[in-house]
Amino acid sequence: MDISALREGGLTDGEIKVYLALLELGSTTTGPIVQKSGIARSIIHQILEKLMQKGLVSYTFKEKTKYYEAAEPNRILDYMEEKEEKLKKNKEDIKKLLPNLSALRRPTQETEVHVYKGFKGTITVHERTYEKLKKGDEYFYMVVPAYQPGFHHDYWMKDHERRAKAGIICKMLFDQSTDPKILGNRNSYKGCEARYMPLDIKPPAAFMAYKDVVMIAIPSEKPITIEIINQEIADSFWEYFKAFWKRSKPFKE
Repeated sequence: MDISALREGGLTDGEIKVYLALLELGSTTTGPIVQKSGIARSIIHQILEKLMQKGLVSYTFKEKTKYYEAAEPNRILDYMEEKEEKLKKNKEDIKKLLPNLSALRRPTQETEVHVYKGFKGTITVHERTYEKLKKGDEYFYMVVPAYQPGFHHDYWMKDHERRAKAGIICKMLFDQSTDPKILGNRNSYKGCEARYMPLDIKPPAAFMAYKDVVMIAIPSEKPITIEIINQEIADSFWEYFKAFWKRSKPFKE
């Protein structure tokens, strides 16, 4: 398999070797990754960290031991979109690689918790809504922070256009100090209703849920996104959201 497109797209040789090894291994500790990839043990954590920042690798704990897992191969395309100007010529080559990469990946049914770093990790988790939700299905965001960097808003506005075309419904509860213009913007998209939280609470995280998935986004200088796949937990978060939503009021500019 010709992997030169991955290298030209911004992944180092070490990152490519580790990512491909993880696709074949499934959820695993660093030992098998070192053996499969041929990468020195002294730098394996450094490479895994870079792959997590790019949203291509996540980790979970099993009996206090950290296990790493490759994200779906189509996440590579999302990463490449951010370098679109440099990668226009290379994009078609990446698309041709996806079937081969998907064939390598061994799904990990036992994994229920994934941890991602950076905003790219948040995007990775959010993008899965398009895999599980169909027209008429719904997700919510709760306690959306008042401040987000501009490039966050750029992503969300483009995503709302995509969501609206897919016919997916979205309900959002924002921090009470959020600029009204932001709520006005979100309410302008078909199928989205944004309101203020009914209480002036500022928890250290924002929450999102759909189907059997819960996302917990913890903003900071190095944000962390936690994805939990569990129907019972997702149902409980929906109950919390419904209680807050019932007490909230429709947004008026």
